[in-house]
Amino acid sequence: MEKIIQWQMTALREDFKLVESEMPTVQENEALVKIAGCGVCHTDLSFWHDGVKTKKEMPLTLGHEISGTVVEGPVHLLGKNVIVPAVLPCGDCELCNKGRSNICQNQRMPGNDFHGGFASHIVVPHRFLCPVPDGILQKYPLAQLSVIADAISTPYQVIMKSELEPGDLAIVIGIGGVGMYGALIAKIMGARVLAIDINDDKLVVARKHGVDATLNSKGLDYKDVKNKVKEIAKELGAPKYGWKIFEISGTTAGQALAFSLLTFSSTLSIVGFTLDKLEIRLSNLMAFDAKLIGTWGCKPELYPEVIDLIASGRLEIRDFVQTFPMSEINEVFRNSLEHKYDKRPVLMPDFK
Repeated sequence: MEKIIQWQMTALREDFKLVESEMPTVQENEALVKIAGCGVCHTDLSFWHDGVKTKKEMPLTLGHEISGTVVEGPVHLLGKNVIVPAVLPCGDCELCNKGRSNICQNQRMPGNDFHGGFASHIVVPHRFLCPVPDGILQKYPLAQLSVIADAISTPYQVIMKSELEPGDLAIVIGIGGVGMYGALIAKIMGARVLAIDINDDKLVVARKHGVDATLNSKGLDYKDVKNKVKEIAKELGAPKYGWKIFEISGTTAGQALAFSLLTFSSTLSIVGFTLDKLEIRLSNLMAFDAKLIGTWGCKPELYPEVIDLIASGRLEIRDFVQTFPMSEINEVFRNSLEHKYDKRPVLMPDFK
């Protein structure tokens, strides 16, 4: 019988170890997916380097940004190319029934609750697997599409939650592997988009791909940034108020800046994650009649909409993804931690 091969985390900050084991038994509600690609996410780095606790004890195979092909499971999915949602809900609880399946308290996350995608195969609940239309594979290899599972679907969900409307000013703080997609999706939705970062190279790429304006906030205090944002809004013909602010950097500096940009009827969406705490004056929300919202992953029901954005050509992803052999996982994780990549790394099984 074919073996399952996994790169497993055995201890904090130590190299991943290659492990070979018997193929697991597939239950009635599950499918066996042969992995095409698995993206490296900031969350993986948090588990591996920062000590963020996983639900499953080590040794653990990380990876929750997965694309692949169903090789065992229900007839209607057999042989189908799929995206494995990063958050797999139960589909039947109170939260799921209220349309909040992304925060289902019975959810299971690959690379957290069970062995994830830095492997040859993965066994997952099949109910919410998202089929990939054949047409999109004429443009993108299946491995590259793994980023849909988190890097693209997460900002898509939060933009939908923010009630962004055409003509709004969308301010995206942090133009990394998730923030860039957030900026591009906001633009597709008709917003005037301002990207803020401390890296000029990232801001140049954002402008190249259609973002309306950019601002390097390095060395500027919050008041200076807000004044510059007001000037940019005027230049773009964007509203003075009701700004949609998306904090995606996952840093205390980014979160403090985002909160300082609140104005009348603004909506601030927190997408990036940090363990660090922030001191803010919550009464600003009252004074500006503003909203502060969070987001967690993306509910599987929205995945077909994300795939349609890419299949239709409205969202191009080729310039933001780079693939590596999975056998280079240790080097890729170290380089990712040191911010050496300007594209989302995706690991493809090779097991040399």
